[in-house]
Amino acid sequence: MADPRKPAYKRILLKISGEALMGNQGYGINPEVLTMVATQIADVSTMGIQVAVVVGGGNIFRGEQARGMDRATGDYVGMLATVMNAVTLQEAIERRGVVTRVQSAIPMSQLAEPYIRRRAIRHLEKGRVVIFGAGTGNPFFTTDTAAALRAMEIGADILLKATKVDGIYDKDPRKHSDAKRYETVTFTDALRQDLEVMDATAFALCRDNEMSIVVFNMTTGGNIERVVCGDAVGTRVVKDTQQTRFAN
Repeated sequence: MADPRKPAYKRILLKISGEALMGNQGYGINPEVLTMVATQIADVSTMGIQVAVVVGGGNIFRGEQARGMDRATGDYVGMLATVMNAVTLQEAIERRGVVTRVQSAIPMSQLAEPYIRRRAIRHLEKGRVVIFGAGTGNPFFTTDTAAALRAMEIGADILLKATKVDGIYDKDPRKHSDAKRYETVTFTDALRQDLEVMDATAFALCRDNEMSIVVFNMTTGGNIERVVCGDAVGTRVVKDTQQTRFAN
């Protein structure tokens, strides 16, 4: 493992899906997963890395639950679910001694600060973890898009997408025993093969702004630290000037 005293990045944007917080439950937040994630984030922050987080809300409310509901209304309910996750994660991180701020794209002053880019950057510079809730504040945009947008706005060095799988495969590993994991894959190859790294809007934002993405399994203890120290964990999506490679 790379020397933890020499992180590879100064500022990261960590995207955590709501589903990942469920663990093996069918709904809500798994306390063990929450503790593990909060501990990893706190550990990385104490290394001197500036950590921003975007959290999803699929563990509380998913789009398919909105059948018969207006799409915009359903999206707003989903945004509220992300704020619930953000506040819960904030409390878990602060129990580990790391000051944390939640900023919401939808004003709710009793729970969170409003999203203000310069204030978020200032918090990061002071060593505080910043959690962005409520997505972009607009319906029809996913939290993947919010993560890509916030990563660009705060000048993150890399976007880390924490999931329940250990990277990007050439085919679904749950259905195909011969599926191969990529170590690196270019934006063009990912699009050509329809690898569904994240939604198209988010992916286009990262490609157009040359924001590298790492997709990795956050349920493996210490993986966030390994990624920020430059270890070959998960799959990295890279510029087209680099090469697509399978993991050994």
